Amino acid sequence: MSRRRLGAIAWAADTTRQPRPGEVNGRDYHFVSREEMQKDIDAGEFIEHAEFSGNMYGTSKGAVQAVQAQNQICVLDIDIQGVKNIKKTELNPIYISVQPPSIDILEKRLRDRKTETEESLQKRLTAARVDLELSKEPGLFDLVIINDDLEKAYSELKEVLLEEIQKTQESRKS
Repeated sequence: MSRRRLGAIAWAADTTRQPRPGEVNGRDYHFVSREEMQKDIDAGEFIEHAEFSGNMYGTSKGAVQAVQAQNQICVLDIDIQGVKNIKKTELNPIYISVQPPSIDILEKRLRDRKTETEESLQKRLTAARVDLELSKEPGLFDLVIINDDLEKAYSELKEVLLEEIQKTQESRKS
């Protein structure tokens, strides 16, 4: 699913990987050097971070605060490690897992993108198998969306997020 914008929603994530074709710094990710990201992690500036396939990914406190300062809801695109790390904080988000219908379909989608080496593709598939199994843990996610039809999955996600936007707007009024 492409990172479509829903009015009051923004993404906040940093990575040390190189941008893929069409990705824009500050829109798709904040692309940073490994040294810069490690320095900020060591300084406690991240609410969650993980290393995957030789690249670092994480969510900085500053990125979340920047989204909140614009009166937007922050959406985090994180793995199971990140979910478990955030559950240890005082944050109280909703946890949604968007999953492929099967590992075979995920593999086809990744191959069709043509952004992975065979080695990185195999690492992603191995991690996906583990994450899909771990995602079955009771209480880990509030909602699981199976992305077997892009428009249907997007509609389900949009409905839940619009409910959150409405709750946020109502709480600001009171």
